Amino acid sequence: MKARLFSFLLFAVVSLGMLGYNPATSQAQTGTATATPTLQPTAAIDVKDTWNLAAIYPDDAAWEKDFQLVKETYLPQYKNYEGKLGDTAQLAQLLDMDEKASRTISKLYVYAFMRRDEDNTNSKVSEMADRSGSLYTDLSAAGSFVRPELLALDQKVLEGYMADARFKDYDIFFQYLLDDKAHTLNPSEEKLLAMTGDMSGAPSTISTKIREADLTFPKIKDPEGKEIQLSEAVYGDLMLDPNRDFRAQVYRQMLGTYGGMKNSLAAALDAQMRTDMFFARARKYDSALDASLQSNHIPSQVYTALVKATNDNLNSLQRYVSLRRQVMALDKVRAYDLFVPLVQTQDIKIPYPEAQAKVAQALAPLGNQYIADLNKAFASRWVDVYERPHKTSGGYTWGSYDTHPYVLLNYNDSLDSLLTLGHEMGHAMNAYYANQAQPYVKSGTPTFNAEVASTTNEMLVLRYLIQNAKSDEEKLYYLDRLAETIRGTFFAQVMFAEFEQQIHERVEKGNALSVDSLNDLWGKILVKYYGADFELTDDAKLGWSRIPHFYMSFYVYQYSTGIAAADQFSADLSAGQAGAADKYLAYLKAGGSDYPVTVLKTAGVDMLSGKPIDTLLTDFNSTVDEMEKLLVKLGKIKR
Repeated sequence: MKARLFSFLLFAVVSLGMLGYNPATSQAQTGTATATPTLQPTAAIDVKDTWNLAAIYPDDAAWEKDFQLVKETYLPQYKNYEGKLGDTAQLAQLLDMDEKASRTISKLYVYAFMRRDEDNTNSKVSEMADRSGSLYTDLSAAGSFVRPELLALDQKVLEGYMADARFKDYDIFFQYLLDDKAHTLNPSEEKLLAMTGDMSGAPSTISTKIREADLTFPKIKDPEGKEIQLSEAVYGDLMLDPNRDFRAQVYRQMLGTYGGMKNSLAAALDAQMRTDMFFARARKYDSALDASLQSNHIPSQVYTALVKATNDNLNSLQRYVSLRRQVMALDKVRAYDLFVPLVQTQDIKIPYPEAQAKVAQALAPLGNQYIADLNKAFASRWVDVYERPHKTSGGYTWGSYDTHPYVLLNYNDSLDSLLTLGHEMGHAMNAYYANQAQPYVKSGTPTFNAEVASTTNEMLVLRYLIQNAKSDEEKLYYLDRLAETIRGTFFAQVMFAEFEQQIHERVEKGNALSVDSLNDLWGKILVKYYGADFELTDDAKLGWSRIPHFYMSFYVYQYSTGIAAADQFSADLSAGQAGAADKYLAYLKAGGSDYPVTVLKTAGVDMLSGKPIDTLLTDFNSTVDEMEKLLVKLGKIKR
């Protein structure tokens, strides 16, 4: 899901998915402009299978009118309030004006970018997207004085604002300000820290340049002799190839290419750790981990409890690796054996109308109102369904507070497309309910919770497919997909999180990171997680060099907490647990109205306890058990 534009003064941008994706940085495309306000579908695509952006703006003139309103009316007003935020009336006027400006630019922005995503050769809408992006930047800059000025006020003034009925919708914002106050420096120190922005981003910039510009990947030949240009874009698909010798060749060439820049990448990662440590100490946090999580209002023990609970239950992952070794008839499992499907791909074709029906059936435990709203979304052209020339690839959910959500797909009748539909509709319904239930400033779901709704839907769809499989082979195929989803989204991400924690701690204790120390740490974690049936190779020790998330300061753990929360929700819902649906719908409606962990706990998922992780690991073990029984029954392994 694309980032949600939000109040300039208060939150800047609240991410709701598609992690790391920033539409404002996309390059505009050139081509022939069209005069039509929304897509005219090709003859092969029915209009009902396209989204209706005319519901946002009926024509370009209406869009232009709002653009000028923001530029000429709202933008100049921000400067009138600078230095006056200790005055309650002035602050109230500013917040009212800011909400109007923010909601209007949000509509402008998402409309223009979604128009562009319909056809990236349309130069007119590309220009509209660029203009809205620039205006958004101007508004952000105009309101940049607000947080520092509010933080400079006495704590009692902020507490008074929290108690003032005029600011009742801003209670959580003021609470966040009070939380941050102990870690906020005086104005001159804050200015000095702000001036380090370009410098502090250098490690990430350098590593990105190395990976995306300086690395030259070789060409390789597939088992049929076809030449393939190796790249990160094709690597994932190549690692699914059933030919082990080919996978080994791909893996060695990929890691060997990174190995050619290993010293530079180690130096960049070391610099990133030192940057994180500097800012943590400057803001008086105990560690970089505390600085990252607590500044996002997540207790640090969520992270440490996640790593510990996973370490206490690695036997479940190691059982799966052992099963993989048996099915693949290997002496040892190597890193390039971890991704290939254990079950031959089923010839499953799911036309879009059938996918809509399956998703609705799978989500039935969420209750009649949810299904009614889901079907309304399908019938009301929230979704742009099919691939066509120049349409943006992939899938996302987007929209603004004053529109219903919109979903972009490139549906191709596959299982992946079906799961993507379920996933994105989870985002869409989350946004729809939060927008209905919350005032604008509380409607955005924070990153920690953002993927829970979408992953819950995905898990419910997989559970439904497993329960309704027409044959043992089909059921085994879905079970394998579920197991791989948990391995890749939970175990692998916790492994990354533990490695990141260890390298931060190493630097914080006064040590340096080198290729040898990074290889040693990475290799030990691989062996610890995957167990006795896994064989560590020298090239596998370089796996750390490929992970861009290590430059995002304790980010990947949220993939693991997200799927753990989603699995507990989906388990409770599938079991028909009393009150589970009501609690879950309340969670969807909560948006950003409270601390992220509190919102989850109120809905029955306590991320400070071990229950969500225990539930996920129990489900993972049950999945492996079912796979093992079916593999024996089908004669694929012996017992």
